[in-house]
Formats: sequence, structure tokens, C-alpha cells
Amino acid sequence: MSEAIKDITEIMNILPHRYPFLLVDKILEVVPGEKAVGIKNVTINEPFFQGHFPGRPIMPGVLLLEAMAQVGAVAILTDERYAGKLPMFAGIDGARFRKPVLPGDQVVFEVELLKIKGSLGKARGSGKVNGELVVEAEILFALA
Repeated sequence: MSEAIKDITEIMNILPHRYPFLLVDKILEVVPGEKAVGIKNVTINEPFFQGHFPGRPIMPGVLLLEAMAQVGAVAILTDERYAGKLPMFAGIDGARFRKPVLPGDQVVFEVELLKIKGSLGKARGSGKVNGELVVEAEILFALA
């Protein structure tokens, strides 16, 4: 059954991340243990824009992957079987960055959990701005 988590407080009750590393602003949809759709609103006030790149701010690709992983973590951690676990990166396959993400963009991430076996799992995710693909990858994770 799909549900929405509309409030950042609810997201913070699920994810252990905090400023400046909480990169999910809203969850539009979550099917626990299966998939999640979430939003990252990118603003010029992000601390990484001070150095990436002065005069031409672009959201770092690794942070797009982190935001995608955090959306996936919501799908994992809302499943009662994994509540209280800590999902961590174990690998990234096939990461592709299609377009730069700029201040003012809203990235909509969709993450589908492909499998979880024991303490290891795999997910497939993508991020779009205005319906255009900006990032995609398969994420391998470990549950601690």
C-alpha cells in the first residue's frame, strides 16, 4: 500500500541524516520495502555551492547519488522488517549524469528496491528535473 510522507519531521524520524547532509525535502510516495518517490529542492544556499563551482554552481554528482540513496532508505526503513537498521552504500553501478542540476531545480527521485538478501540489497534509481532525466544508477547497500 502506498503512502505519502509530507512533512520533513516525519522524514527525520525515519532517516538518521541531519543538516547539512539531509538531502530529501519531501516524500511523495512510499511503498515500504518496495519503492519511494522523493524531492530535493536545490537552492543557492546549499553549502556545497561555495566551492562547486564559484560563478557556475552545479550540484555535485555524488550528492545526487546520496539524495537518491536517502529516498531509497525511506523505502527500506519504513518496512517494519528493517526499522532501526542503517542502510549504507556498498557500491554504485552504472551511474550516469545526464544534465547538470542547478540552483532553483527540483529533483524528483524514484527508487525501486530490486532485492534484499540478508544484510545486502540492491536498488535502481533515477532523478528528473522538469521530467528530464538528470541522474540514474543502481545502488548496492548494506544494512547495519
